[in-house]
Amino acid sequence: MAIRTIQRSGSRFYFNEDFPDIKYPGVTSVVGMLPKPFLAFWQAKMVAELAVDSLDFVEQMAQRDRQGAVDYLKGAANRYTKRRASVGSDAHDLFERMIRGEYIGRVHPDMVPYQRHFAEFLDGVQPELVRAEDVAWSDEHQYAGSFDGILRLKLGEDGKPDPTGEPALVMADWKTSKATYPDVALQMSAYANAEFIVSPDGTREDMPDFDGAVVLHITEDQAAFKPVRIAAENGQDDVFAHFLHLRRTFEWVQRTSKTVLGDPIWSTNGAIVTGTQRRA
Repeated sequence: MAIRTIQRSGSRFYFNEDFPDIKYPGVTSVVGMLPKPFLAFWQAKMVAELAVDSLDFVEQMAQRDRQGAVDYLKGAANRYTKRRASVGSDAHDLFERMIRGEYIGRVHPDMVPYQRHFAEFLDGVQPELVRAEDVAWSDEHQYAGSFDGILRLKLGEDGKPDPTGEPALVMADWKTSKATYPDVALQMSAYANAEFIVSPDGTREDMPDFDGAVVLHITEDQAAFKPVRIAAENGQDDVFAHFLHLRRTFEWVQRTSKTVLGDPIWSTNGAIVTGTQRRA
């Protein structure tokens, strides 16, 4: 049967309709266990910029509804994140249609630069699509996730696209964020090291062996195609091993941490009332 997803406590879980009680966390939710100390600064910056850029509006709102003004300001980062997520979803849908060779008519003006850059990528790299938007599934380590694509590329000795080069099978990811970040390696390693690929109809196949991984970073202004290291270095499988550490951290946050504190076996009965207080 098909794979479904569900959101719980801000995390995505995957499950098979035949076994709904078995739910595996999504790869991105597991990678989300990485510490992000920069987020506090970024969120504060978003609020501060919004306040400064809309002083008159915020002042007028605060006079009518103080709590509403507070909510408006503190929601700045979340609104930005939702807008970017919407752009990312629309771009991923467009990229999948394009790499599958579907006819693309007119697109929303916001998508025009993404469409142009992806078309340039297809023309310049000439990737062969093997799989797209299927689910990587691991029973051994209990996680799952939807990958963007599996591609076959022809690469020269310098590792760059070359129509006369040797074929290479790679796990691929599209990013439309402001930059590409190192945690994409954890994400790609998790997909590549899962035991199975699950198709939309529920068909399960063994995950193939990969020659590497790549990320295509596309913004409104540019596109860049980069290799991503997911294999062992110096004899140590450091990338996937760290993902598995995060998988254990996810288990701690979601389940184990909720079981370690018991009910009080001793406690005070409240504040002490002195004789002086009683006589008063």
